[in-house]
Amino acid sequence: MLITGLLILIVSTIVSYLTTPIAIRIANKYQLVTDVKYRNHPAHTHTGIIPRGGGIPIFITLLVSSLIFLKMEKIVIGILIANALLLLTGLSDDKHDVSPYKRFFINLGISVFLVMFGLGIPFISNPFGGVLRLDLWKITFEFFGKHSILILADVLAVIWLTWTMNMVNWSKGVDGQLPGFVAITALFLGLLSQRFIAHDISAQTVMYLSFIVSGAYLGFLPFNFYPQRIMPGYGGGAMAGFLLGILSILSFGKVGTVILILSIPTMDAVYTIIRRIHKHRSPFRADWGHFHHRLIEIGWGKRRIAVFYWLISFILGVASLFLGGIEKFFAFITIAVVLFIFILVIERIKQIGV
Repeated sequence: MLITGLLILIVSTIVSYLTTPIAIRIANKYQLVTDVKYRNHPAHTHTGIIPRGGGIPIFITLLVSSLIFLKMEKIVIGILIANALLLLTGLSDDKHDVSPYKRFFINLGISVFLVMFGLGIPFISNPFGGVLRLDLWKITFEFFGKHSILILADVLAVIWLTWTMNMVNWSKGVDGQLPGFVAITALFLGLLSQRFIAHDISAQTVMYLSFIVSGAYLGFLPFNFYPQRIMPGYGGGAMAGFLLGILSILSFGKVGTVILILSIPTMDAVYTIIRRIHKHRSPFRADWGHFHHRLIEIGWGKRRIAVFYWLISFILGVASLFLGGIEKFFAFITIAVVLFIFILVIERIKQIGV
């Protein structure tokens, strides 16, 4: 099964690699581009005219590889449709810069849509032992058959998917940063998915889907690495978080694993929200101040920042193979404290310099 998974990873990488140049041409033809002269964005670190539309090769790879390698089960079909909707949202944003508030509510709607296909979180691991059941409170009703809504399980899944969409999307500000750590995270989720499955979908399917996602972003990486020839855009960034959120639910018990492997993007998102609210700004409005921006301010180059994100994700991915629940919890807390102190030190240096 692992050999087949490796084949899927290779095929998905090739499909993504071959379709990305097509996406670049499409983006240029239909003006899905970022031109700093006309579309000034406070969080952007690049110069010149860069095509957006990175969601196109990612979705094509997801669709083609899924049709070839996966059984078209209910949840898989829901995942494909939901990501198609997210791609359309991304392309609209690439063209017109959709309001972040509209994007947020679209994210919520797409998450609800997918949860209706059965993607809930029935219980979560307790880092101190055992599990916390979320499937006890449910509503059952008759509508062309008997159906049940797991209140806590479904609501938590919607919140989690919406969070991962935005949290991961925010960590795409530097060339090559996002596709690298997404490919690594998906790969480790595929390996870890064999331990326990909580949905009506096989461990094999979850592993194969994880490798498809990993390959999709791995094939996209050479075109996004510095100097980038295409940006992930909102579609590529939001789909990255959405797919990682989905995989963490399907390979149950791995929500904590995703939080650990993505410790830096997670803490960056938390800090960003707190910082914006503290400054009486909307948490939805983009600005300069993410962790990768701080690294640029202290003299780090874009290649170095991207590789740093990949390296940390890989180290934490390896650690996740061996750490238990409580160990993952304390590892995340340690990383969070170190990162928070580092950001505060940079902030203080800036204030003194000013």
